[in-house]
Amino acid sequence: MSIVLAIDAGTTGVRTFAIDADGTPVATAYREFPQHFPQPGWVEHDPEEIWQATLATLAEVTARIHALGERVIAIGITDQRETTVVWDKRTGHPRARAIVWQDRRTASRCAELKAQGLEPDVRSRTGLVLDPYFSATKLEWLLTTGGVRADDDLAFGTIDSWIVWNLSGGAAHVTDTSNASRTMLFDINTLTWSPDLCDRFGVPMAALPTVRPSSGYFATTDPKRAAGLEVPISGIAGDQQAALFGQACFTPGMAKNTYGTGSFVLVNIGSRAPAPADGLLTTVAWTLGDTTTYAMEGSIFVTGAAIQWLRDGLGVVAESKEASAITARTPDPLGVYFVPAFTGLGSPWWDPYARGSILGITRGTTRDHVVRAAVEAMAFQTRDVIDAITAVASAPLSELRVDGGASGNDALLQFQADLLGVTVRRPMVSETTVQGAAFLAGLGVGLWGTPTDAASAWRQASEFVAQPHADLAGRYERWRRAIEVTRAFAAD
Repeated sequence: MSIVLAIDAGTTGVRTFAIDADGTPVATAYREFPQHFPQPGWVEHDPEEIWQATLATLAEVTARIHALGERVIAIGITDQRETTVVWDKRTGHPRARAIVWQDRRTASRCAELKAQGLEPDVRSRTGLVLDPYFSATKLEWLLTTGGVRADDDLAFGTIDSWIVWNLSGGAAHVTDTSNASRTMLFDINTLTWSPDLCDRFGVPMAALPTVRPSSGYFATTDPKRAAGLEVPISGIAGDQQAALFGQACFTPGMAKNTYGTGSFVLVNIGSRAPAPADGLLTTVAWTLGDTTTYAMEGSIFVTGAAIQWLRDGLGVVAESKEASAITARTPDPLGVYFVPAFTGLGSPWWDPYARGSILGITRGTTRDHVVRAAVEAMAFQTRDVIDAITAVASAPLSELRVDGGASGNDALLQFQADLLGVTVRRPMVSETTVQGAAFLAGLGVGLWGTPTDAASAWRQASEFVAQPHADLAGRYERWRRAIEVTRAFAAD
């Protein structure tokens, strides 16, 4: 049997999946890696720790596949996108810790550039907003303040580039169009790096990776660096674009939401990039051959990470999975609202200065109410984004396909369906991010002939039909007031 491996290098850990020709997961392995918080609002990763987690999961899954007597024919990679890595092309060693997509250290720089009137140009070229979320100001900070030297040996990349570099033994410095479109240095209209933006941010173009379509040949793995494998890397996509692909959202208007560390709503908008829309991003979904598909995206910075914080920061829960049971037995948070703006607010607000708040606490508030409020915040923030997208699209949402860790929480998905007034559909394989990466890799080596062939394995596991809900409109209105209070508190 032919097996495709998919590596998902996420924000808190790395997972490697083995998927067969039917799209069914055969084996998986996962490793967390440390998070580093040197200052408030700063989030860093050690690229070497990410690589070691990648190698460990790859070796574990490869051993299982070989024990089954099966053959690995290709590798796909999906990643946390905007996280910025710099390394030395000569030694292969990182030159600094990676600055994570959640990091807000360049908020003042973004405000300065907005005051200079740069944002309209950035929006028209990249589809993005001037925000510290994206790679450009992170890279600029490393080069101007972080002590990284812009010499001939400098290499920059998002996490996919770093992993391919290591898997190939330094033979390939590449990325795909979907990841490139998240750097704020890539022109999504011409599908090339923008010399003007690189000059504006002081980025040497020689340090940038070569951009290729999302499915096709990127590199061949070095068996000494890839658990003995010598196979093509033939699919790459940013995690949210890979999830859109894995959810078989191939028709314009189809939408998905991934509930992960953050949450990301993407809607397929076809082969033409529209004009920028307030509060939303336009991004490359994927490129297959000569055809590029675009998506409109709403990015929510913190959803599942709020549960991790309740676990690690406060000790409110011992394990993240407890949140599902607590949500099920606590139908109402009794007026508690949790705005998890730990690193600012993303779509549709784009407020890097906002910080988290828990409002409505009384003597009757228990830890279960706080947990329920944190879970409801996932649904409320999704509603904020969906409302913004449908207002631009001038058409209501017909359904929402969901994935990611928190999509296993039935109470969350029912509340989400009620809040949106549409059916929410959960697939049999919830890890659609890695499934999408595997589909792209399999297409790249001819295992599947078309995207439809690859995604024929998509099957619905559950659906959640919207139900009438007492005072739902009032609860959403109070959520919006909680957002206003949170933003006002952080205004200084």
